[in-house]
Amino acid sequence: MDKAIKLIILRGNSGSGKTTTAKVLQRKFGHGTMLISQDVVRREMLFVKDGPNTEAGELLGELALYGKKHCNIVILEGILNSKWYERLFKDLLNEFNDQIFAYYFDIPFEETLNRHKQKPNAHEFGEKEMKSWWKERDLLCIIPEICINKELTLDEVVDMIYKDVRR
Repeated sequence: MDKAIKLIILRGNSGSGKTTTAKVLQRKFGHGTMLISQDVVRREMLFVKDGPNTEAGELLGELALYGKKHCNIVILEGILNSKWYERLFKDLLNEFNDQIFAYYFDIPFEETLNRHKQKPNAHEFGEKEMKSWWKERDLLCIIPEICINKELTLDEVVDMIYKDVRR
């Protein structure tokens, strides 16, 4: 029997800590861990806008399938609007079944703004853009998500996810 490949989904608003967490998790899990960043796929690889029927959804799904075939753990991170990426989540649920570990970064807007100011790309966009993208508690309907709040440190979040996936 094949060993179960695990999928970690990290979602939330811009500036909530998803990418930082994903990179630390990838290092902690080590070789055989694939990190798929929605921003990299959408903005850098495809150079497309986000929204309903974005071309990014299909490629994110294809990359996850590649990871399922060749890796032990796949980490998918991004804003990943629940409505716009609904097809992707249905496909992932069908592929990974009970081996999905999903987390939603439920961080207040002011905190995401503060975190964004510390990022290297802080000059690329600001409060106005972040406010226009903001979606309050955009939880998935078909995949249960654990909410991460602002009180948890990066180390606490990483340790929690690591333990959940290793169980």
